[in-house]
Amino acid sequence: MEKSYDFNNAEKRIYEQWEEKGYFKPTNDPNLPDHDPSIKPFVISIPPPNVTGELHLGHALFVSMEDLMIRYHRMKGVPTLWVPGTDHAGIATQLQVEKHILKIEEVTREELGREEFLKRMWDWKKKYKHIMTEQIRRLGASCDWDRERFTLDNGLSEAVKTSFVSLYEKGLIYRGPRLINWSPGLKTAVSDLEVEYHEEQGKLYHFKYMIADSDEFIPVATTRPETILGDTAVAVHPEDPRYQKFIGKKALVPMLGREIPVIADDYVDREFGTGALKITPGHDPNDYEIGQRHNLDVITVMDKEARINHHGGQYKGLDRENCRKQIWSDMQEAGLVIKTEDYTHQVPRSQRGGDIIEPMVSTQWFVKIKPMADSAMEAVRSGQIKIIPEFFNKVYFNWMENIRDWCISRQLWWGHRIPVWYGPDGKQFCAFSEEEAYEQAKEFYSGDFTLEQDPDVLDTWFSSALWPFSSLGWPSKTPDLDYFYPTSVLETGYDILFFWVSRMIMSGLEYTNEAPFHTVYLHGLVRDENGQKMSKSKGNVIDPLVVMDQYGTDALRFTLLVGSSPGKDMNLSLEKVKANRNFANKLWNATRLVLSLLDKTETENDSDDWTLADSWIWAKAKKLTNDVDRLFSTSQFGEAGRHIYDFFYTYFADWYLEIAKIQIEEGGSRARTTADTLARVLDMVLRMLHPYTPFVTEELWGFLKDAAMKKGIKPPQGWEEALIVAKWPEPIEIEGWEDSKIADFEKVQEIVRSIRYLRSEKNVKAGHKIPAVIAAGKDTEIIKNNSAVLSRLAHLDIEGLSILENLDEKLEGHVSMIVGTVEIHLPLSELVNKEEELNRLNKELKEVFSHIERLENLLGGAFAEKAPPNVVQNEREKLAAYKETADKVKKQLSEI
Repeated sequence: MEKSYDFNNAEKRIYEQWEEKGYFKPTNDPNLPDHDPSIKPFVISIPPPNVTGELHLGHALFVSMEDLMIRYHRMKGVPTLWVPGTDHAGIATQLQVEKHILKIEEVTREELGREEFLKRMWDWKKKYKHIMTEQIRRLGASCDWDRERFTLDNGLSEAVKTSFVSLYEKGLIYRGPRLINWSPGLKTAVSDLEVEYHEEQGKLYHFKYMIADSDEFIPVATTRPETILGDTAVAVHPEDPRYQKFIGKKALVPMLGREIPVIADDYVDREFGTGALKITPGHDPNDYEIGQRHNLDVITVMDKEARINHHGGQYKGLDRENCRKQIWSDMQEAGLVIKTEDYTHQVPRSQRGGDIIEPMVSTQWFVKIKPMADSAMEAVRSGQIKIIPEFFNKVYFNWMENIRDWCISRQLWWGHRIPVWYGPDGKQFCAFSEEEAYEQAKEFYSGDFTLEQDPDVLDTWFSSALWPFSSLGWPSKTPDLDYFYPTSVLETGYDILFFWVSRMIMSGLEYTNEAPFHTVYLHGLVRDENGQKMSKSKGNVIDPLVVMDQYGTDALRFTLLVGSSPGKDMNLSLEKVKANRNFANKLWNATRLVLSLLDKTETENDSDDWTLADSWIWAKAKKLTNDVDRLFSTSQFGEAGRHIYDFFYTYFADWYLEIAKIQIEEGGSRARTTADTLARVLDMVLRMLHPYTPFVTEELWGFLKDAAMKKGIKPPQGWEEALIVAKWPEPIEIEGWEDSKIADFEKVQEIVRSIRYLRSEKNVKAGHKIPAVIAAGKDTEIIKNNSAVLSRLAHLDIEGLSILENLDEKLEGHVSMIVGTVEIHLPLSELVNKEEELNRLNKELKEVFSHIERLENLLGGAFAEKAPPNVVQNEREKLAAYKETADKVKKQLSEI
């Protein structure tokens, strides 16, 4: 075993060993003859990352979290499958490739043509896909890579066609003009969820809407003067006395002179602004709703590049910004401007492209989503699906109850092309293939005719919504689909609860009549150490690949897993990762020490010789297994990791290892029992840490296994082939002796800590051993049995250590301390400041009196009558102990 852990050498080697041995593949494989369908598997479908994306901390968190769940269930003996894959990510990937060919070849996709451009897209995918999958492997992901899928592969394309045709035939998919979110930069429609609102500084433009054949006007304000060109009404509140006389009259659109009606609508807020609204149904969602109510014309004044079209008269050809400047200038000259003022408002921007979204009426494909949403809400409401943390239920229901039809068409080339063909007269034929569409069309057309396929592709999330079952073979009835579906847990970020999770639930219920998973586990965002969102512009982005190169994968994984709680954002600093790199090193060094101690013990020894320290560490280990099992069962993985970390540092490394050195030196049966306990507890710790830090634990467990086998030490089930497939430590029954052993050992710990503190306070050199007199009262036997431990850990002179039951006379030249009911006397009086010692003892006495007063009040009240007798007796014993301590402190005060 090397002196230090070299993660660069270990990680790649260990991962290759795992994969070569087939450990990532599920046991009880449904494709093998010995398959038992009655054994329930544990299945996760990976949230497929973008095929050309770069690994970021969000990926690192979900891969670490899902791998933890997978490794835990695999160690529990459950047939476990983690399905890997990548997403074609329509807009994101096409945008990358368009930028690339424009930069390198100086051509646009339109100049290349659809067929040639798609060839470039597939070449790009082949080149870059393995980069993302290799980075996921680097994180230790124990996926079954033989089952890897891609959202544009043939099987998933068949699934997309099946789902589209199914919804189309049910009348749940339709095509028509609707107000949608248009991205001029991407030249495609985007869904409501793909629009981000940013608070930005703008202007509020106040102007006059002149009444036809009159000098009167209605004052109106807008943030977008360019949309005046598309106005089809001016709206006022029906009960607003200022404007009632204008209702039913005509107003004139500035600079165009087009007459539009003045209408009354309750939507208008009389108290906001001027109390009158310009209505532009073609470029505002609220105005569109008002327009529908009043049968207003819908005028789209911009083209797909957000330039003014022929409806804009003299402004045709101007972009939005220049049109805004020009029309406002012209309105000023015409005397229509009232004023402009600074105004902070929410600006909609494309999540992918960053350009300002233009609400625009466009003919698109939509899904009538409400019937599917109702089923998805019932699945959560009935408990069929559980969302962790539970407070996201409210968020989920709120969105689903207010859901609108889903715009699923995108004006892109990279993606699943819409399986609809149009006849010469525009008639639609929805089919699985062009051949099938022609067969349908023959009923309507004779002779030679041609069909044109819809040029649009489907929203990326349409195919992603099918992922849990399409990745297992649906719509084919495959053995994998039959056994592994429904999956078990969907683990992802809360930020895509609506984008992805809700749509998977709706799709699973619609196409398979089953919820696609029983649990949704939502993690939060990873922020910087100050809680700020990471962004390149802020310069606070932490690259997980750089972190893994510097500190190792285990350190990053442990930091992310232990620092996270369901549904809550976490702050990450490199200092935390560095500290957990040190934790891995501590594990390494502790294991090296254990192996060296095992090497010093006899191979066989039948008799047990348990010390108090052995019993204490085993009692603590039993409690740990029970606590961790409880925390895992309630998905509190971060808290479970902290428990294991604290046990290893606080109990095993800091205390038991130091005591084990002493006990091993004694030889014989005591050394053998210590060696057994060391191996058993370390084995348990490494097993529980494995889902968090798989690489270092696998390496260390291999060394421990070899060393233990040489000494005939083995766990009850024997040593497994590798830690990744080793048995998870099950909860251990509490037998009744544990609490008393823990309490007794804690007395020894307190004595050691107190002596160490006093030595430090008096600047006694660390290596200098001093004599001591200890009057232990009822704890005399415990202290005597642990005198070797006390003397070694507190640096006492074992020859000068005197342990008595009582001490009747004052010891000259000694400093005295009280620990519980134990008196400790150390010959350090020449180092003691009398005034400081009096202050210390008085402070201690005050604290003891406060405990006495509290307990006397407790036992003098209703508690003594209502509480169980054993609980009351326990409190009485505490009171007696505090009174005994008070007497001893008072005695010391009187002696000074």
